[in-house]
Amino acid sequence: MRIAYRAETLIDAHLVKDALERADIPAFISGEYLTGAVGQLPALDYVAVLVPEASLDTAEQIVREVERTLAEARLAMDEADDDTDAPQPAFC
Repeated sequence: MRIAYRAETLIDAHLVKDALERADIPAFISGEYLTGAVGQLPALDYVAVLVPEASLDTAEQIVREVERTLAEARLAMDEADDDTDAPQPAFC
């Protein structure tokens, strides 16, 4: 198995794993349970998505697409946070 993706968060790792599995590439999240040991701290290279070596090239293409989508979503969220005229969520 080879590392196809080093995750910032466990959620990111699962998004990548799901995208790989939809492309029929078996994927495994390494270090998934280590995040519980460090509590609410960021994953800090503890979490990685592994794929078979034979699938690495295809997996890297899928990872780049997921990373691009995540970056766009984060940028959109940041822009929405900066827009003071935008409706704000109501908290109970």
